[in-house]
Amino acid sequence: MAGAVAGGTLVAGGMTGQAHAAAPGTAARFQFEEQPFSWQPHILDPEECAVAAYDGYWHKGFGCGYGVFYGIVGMMAEKYGAPYNQFPFSMLEVGKSGISGWATICGALLGGASAYALFWGRKERDPMVTELYRWYEQTAFPIYNPGTAAKGFAGDLPTSIAHSPLCHVSVSKWCYETGIAEKSKERSERCARITADVAKKAVEIMNAKQTGAFVVEHKTPESVEYCGSCHGAGKESPIVKGKMDCAPCHSGSEHTQDKYNNHP
Repeated sequence: MAGAVAGGTLVAGGMTGQAHAAAPGTAARFQFEEQPFSWQPHILDPEECAVAAYDGYWHKGFGCGYGVFYGIVGMMAEKYGAPYNQFPFSMLEVGKSGISGWATICGALLGGASAYALFWGRKERDPMVTELYRWYEQTAFPIYNPGTAAKGFAGDLPTSIAHSPLCHVSVSKWCYETGIAEKSKERSERCARITADVAKKAVEIMNAKQTGAFVVEHKTPESVEYCGSCHGAGKESPIVKGKMDCAPCHSGSEHTQDKYNNHP
């Protein structure tokens, strides 16, 4: 974390926490953990952050995780300086394409959740993450349109609802429904615009949290309630972990049958 040791006290961005003096190579374990969640958030303009996130997606090809994180914390760095400007932002490039190309969690959501984690602990943060993820599951994307500032593909793009926070589902479903290839300028542009959408929503949630106006608006999907009635904690078959919509992978449709052994 950013900071300097002076007189045995770790100073970072106006926040202080006790640190032990130690010679290089002999530091006590976890010595470098300052006051947990000590960075202070600021109210930001969601529209401005959306633009920064969109541009961040294209910056050096760093992608969606970097774009959203920079669209939030990077904007604080540009406006308020330290400690925000001392974060190694390129670390969030790992979120590209659903974590290093694995198409797991959408990197844009990783960027938003990671930003929340700089400011709030689990008890306060988890409802914010849940609201962001539920909104992502249930929203038709992309919404944002950069107009003449488009960097990948100019013009309108078709939308789809992923019903999932997974990159694999979100991208594949959009490509299937639109007939547009995954390796296309249109698909890259779609993800860049979603990066802007997620940054905007993430900031709106952060702003509401800071003003005391945050409420959970997006309900748990029926599939989660239904499956949880048998597979939730304390139920007949308590084997399921997670909160995401069950339907995209367990709907019983022809697309979710055993294609590995019985592929047509």
